[in-house]
Amino acid sequence: MTAASTPPAPGDGALPTSYLEAFGEDRGYLNFARFGPPSRVAAETSASLMETAMSGSVEAGGVLDAQSLRAREAFARLSGFPPENVGLVPNTSLGLFQAAFGIERGAVLISSGEFPANLYPWLRAHDIGRVNAQLMGGPGVHVTPDLVAESMNSETVAVTVSAVDFRTGLRADLPGIREVIGADRLLIVDGIQAFGAVDVDWSPADVLVAGGQKWVRAGWGAGGMAFSDAGLERIRPVLGGWTGVMDAHAYDGMEHDLRPGADRFSMSNLSPFAAGAFASALELIESASVARIDAQIASGVDALIGCLDDTGVEVLSPRDRRDRGGIVVAGVPDGKAAQAHRSLAEGGISATLHGHDRIRFSVHATTAPAVFRDVACIVADSSFVPPA
Repeated sequence: MTAASTPPAPGDGALPTSYLEAFGEDRGYLNFARFGPPSRVAAETSASLMETAMSGSVEAGGVLDAQSLRAREAFARLSGFPPENVGLVPNTSLGLFQAAFGIERGAVLISSGEFPANLYPWLRAHDIGRVNAQLMGGPGVHVTPDLVAESMNSETVAVTVSAVDFRTGLRADLPGIREVIGADRLLIVDGIQAFGAVDVDWSPADVLVAGGQKWVRAGWGAGGMAFSDAGLERIRPVLGGWTGVMDAHAYDGMEHDLRPGADRFSMSNLSPFAAGAFASALELIESASVARIDAQIASGVDALIGCLDDTGVEVLSPRDRRDRGGIVVAGVPDGKAAQAHRSLAEGGISATLHGHDRIRFSVHATTAPAVFRDVACIVADSSFVPPA
């Protein structure tokens, strides 16, 4: 699997022109943590597959069916998991529901500050007695190995965490969490705010789930779900459907044996248009390399933080490259975040408003650094309080 390392310096290899020219988002788009504008190749793949389906040709079914295998193999290569341990899901939430409803009974630790997609599956599984969801931390509280160690007890069978926190941009210490929970507990990772953009060693995870609509920039409708051998052994496909069994097309009215590997978690056929776009987006990432994308993002984040510092705007997210992804959070005092957010939109800058005192920006490898000064000036001007 990809070795864990400090993100390379910006000079460690420029991104290919073919990668940079594959995108065409507005200059002021700084909202990749919400969704990533898809590449041209992802959009063209989806459109081409739709035309194939429209044709109804003899070959159409085979072309459409092949997209899921393409996407699985690409997700396996980028995640480092064996192809047989990788499946597809329509979104991150469904993958996490698969894990929550299929995991062995016991207590599962989760931060109450997690993004809801990695909170409600465990609460719903708790409601019906599948697991004992035990909350730790809270909004803005970092999920560190120390917090996990303090929160565990003899009933704990798993810990679930986001690889990069949606609220603060903190990169989770997955190897550290793995060390404190030991080999007998499962580590379940929501990777959507990191996959394809942060050079992460995913090997500590027993379950990794990541949708394609954010940093992968594939659009909605497809994502990947990967398991360690222990994850496959200890999580049952409670929500597996007819495509997760052997001889699925026998139609004999009998319950069939489960398919091997991660295929057993399949509920139904995925959209071939979404799967094809996901595959193309993953292959585009491979062509550039996650390490180079990560380095470019890190350089952009450094530049944005520098501009915010220069204009006196408070930075609430991690500064050290080893501790962060592509998210930068600006603090806006006196409840003026909504006003600043409106001013940013009027200036053509897309960002996410978080409450009354925070604005979240997210930088990708294709973000033009020239926009960062505009961002900082607009936030600073909107936050200015005239003297009494």
